[in-house]
Amino acid sequence: MDIRYSTGKEPFKRMNTDELRDEFLIQDIFRPDDVTAVYSHVDRIVTMGAMPVKETISIDKNIDCWKNFGVTYLLERRELGAINIGGKGKIIADGTEYPMDHFDGIYIPMGTKEVKFASDDSENPAKFYMCTTPAHRPYPAKLIPLKDAIHKHLGSQTTSNERTINQYIHPDVLDTCQLSMGLTHLEPGSVWNTMPAHTHERRMEVYFYFEIPEDNVVFHFMGEPSETRHIIMHNEEAVINPAWSIHSGCGTSNYTFIWAMAGENRAYDDQDVLKTDKDLR
Repeated sequence: MDIRYSTGKEPFKRMNTDELRDEFLIQDIFRPDDVTAVYSHVDRIVTMGAMPVKETISIDKNIDCWKNFGVTYLLERRELGAINIGGKGKIIADGTEYPMDHFDGIYIPMGTKEVKFASDDSENPAKFYMCTTPAHRPYPAKLIPLKDAIHKHLGSQTTSNERTINQYIHPDVLDTCQLSMGLTHLEPGSVWNTMPAHTHERRMEVYFYFEIPEDNVVFHFMGEPSETRHIIMHNEEAVINPAWSIHSGCGTSNYTFIWAMAGENRAYDDQDVLKTDKDLR
């Protein structure tokens, strides 16, 4: 498990491109028949990927590091959200099977001892993108098919940001301790995902970019509103955003991204929206 330590505003200003990428960019999330994990000390979120191809794999596969959390199994004091961006598959949580089609999501509560992943077709394997955060009590597990998520169609082609926000792990869908998670899809001809940009002092966010066409990229903007930087994102890569940083992206094509938030406030609209004026630079 890769471990990232929290970076403040002042060190961020002095970081070069390689240092920014080393600290905030998450790559190689999906490996055949394997599980990956990046542990960030920014609100102690863990970003994970599981891609079962020829076998059923456990969330513990090749990861002998739960001792970093002072526990005997990953979700002893954590909750987990997952969205399947691949082919049909299933998650088995403490013996209960949850079939998951493309773009289906799931919430798995604190106290779940065993989590396993499987694909229906090795030629079109499932890809489970996951985030897990500290928790203080268990809530019921819940499978959230795409059709049961909250769908919000926003923006327009005129402003290059026509998009549909799909809210899966959200206060209007289910209760959690702190984790929120959803998927935003941009329509053809739209490239901006969040503009005007915003910050939210009470929680951080991880963006996972995918469905980026070959030879295209997304420019992910972050930093203080008065001094932004960018990281170039390729397909199926994620980026960690502290609470003090904006998080906004613009692609050379339309794309899809999953957002996951951790912190002490789950109110989706709890944002400090920034005007696109002279103070944003």
